[in-house]
Amino acid sequence: MPDTIVALATVLGRSGIGVIRLSGFDSLSILRKLIREDELDLKPRTAHLHQIRDLETTEVIDEALITYFKAPNSFTGEDVVELSCHGSPVLLRQVVDMCLQLGARMAEAGEFSLRALANGRMNLAEAEAIRDLIDAQTIASARQAVRQLRGEFSNRLQPLKDDLLDVIVVLESALEFVEDDLPEFQTENIKVRLTSIADEVGKIAATFKAGKLIREGLKVVLAGRPNVGKSSLFNALLGSDRAIVTEIAGTTRDQIHEKFTIGDIPISLIDTAGLRETADAVEIIGVERSKMTMADADLVIVLLDISEQITEEDWAILNSVKDLNHLVAINKTDKLAADSSQRIIENLKFQISSFKSQAVTVSARTGEGLDELQQSIIQPFAKEDRSTAGFLVSDARHHDLLLRAESEIKNSLGLLNQKTSEEIVLIGLHNSLRYLGQITGETTTEDMLTRIFSTFCIGK
Repeated sequence: MPDTIVALATVLGRSGIGVIRLSGFDSLSILRKLIREDELDLKPRTAHLHQIRDLETTEVIDEALITYFKAPNSFTGEDVVELSCHGSPVLLRQVVDMCLQLGARMAEAGEFSLRALANGRMNLAEAEAIRDLIDAQTIASARQAVRQLRGEFSNRLQPLKDDLLDVIVVLESALEFVEDDLPEFQTENIKVRLTSIADEVGKIAATFKAGKLIREGLKVVLAGRPNVGKSSLFNALLGSDRAIVTEIAGTTRDQIHEKFTIGDIPISLIDTAGLRETADAVEIIGVERSKMTMADADLVIVLLDISEQITEEDWAILNSVKDLNHLVAINKTDKLAADSSQRIIENLKFQISSFKSQAVTVSARTGEGLDELQQSIIQPFAKEDRSTAGFLVSDARHHDLLLRAESEIKNSLGLLNQKTSEEIVLIGLHNSLRYLGQITGETTTEDMLTRIFSTFCIGK
């Protein structure tokens, strides 16, 4: 019989309410000892107010709303008790410690969801959707997670798995009971069915670019030589004074990371150390980190200072990003005289035109051009259909398994066209069925489950 587990199901820290969750056979027994009531009759799915008492002194330490979920009609499929206590971290820690003293064990990451999976309360794709919903950074990503949690992904896969299994049964039967080859019409029918299955799997996999964009967003790096206004632009895009801004060159020695959104796309914005030749040991490390971060970014924004002549350092930076996805932000337009600003800007754009870079004019100090810059950041990625009208695959694990399944079916189709033995054709079809099953958990190994659920929070 599995251990009874306990964990704080709400965020750690001061709050109005903190929820402690127990799951397992001894949940009610532990609860009775916490509230000192041996004859306890709790109506399932109904909140009850009870006093929680210290195990040694019997002193009342809190009044809590207690809800009992009777197995198998609970989140985990086991007896579950949830205690809604006042949100003092000290108090919550004391109640959890008392549960541990009474025989419960501290839950591991994702263990409540893992038990729900083991007890048939949800499949693996739905369990992963819980994690994605908790981690969602935008309304769009939350909606996609809810759709997966409600079984939309699983329901879309099930007919494909059923059709694939039907084909496998026909070929297995032919292998066992038919001495001659399958009739031509039956072979052609199998080819048509497999082509249809492969096409549908491919269509689902093709939504991954848009799904990943909504779920994970873009990694955007601000790059340029010192004092071109990277930190000022960083603060302007965030709408807060996050980075230190001074007239002293090289103020930013290490990277600063913050997140915000443009439309429905999460943006991880990184302010980097100014790129220049320097003898300062600390600054050298910052410059090297900047270069590595730029190489790993979805988009690099190179800042140029319109109030100064373009320098050799500027040219070197532009040259270093020519093979990367990038755009140029021409900053400090507020320092230009009104009657000459357009001419100076056009001249600078002409100078950098050989790099075929998109250029946006902006003033980090006044905010002029920020809206255009934000749209330019997401524009290269906006071609992906991010409509929430259809389900989008957003998990890299799911995408990989879909691609593998599609590839195996296509390989089997090629073997059928070559009139290869059914026994060889079946290998790829069985592999494909196994890959689709790994998405929803029917054929997933214990090691894979451990790795997946380790990314969950403790209370889930």
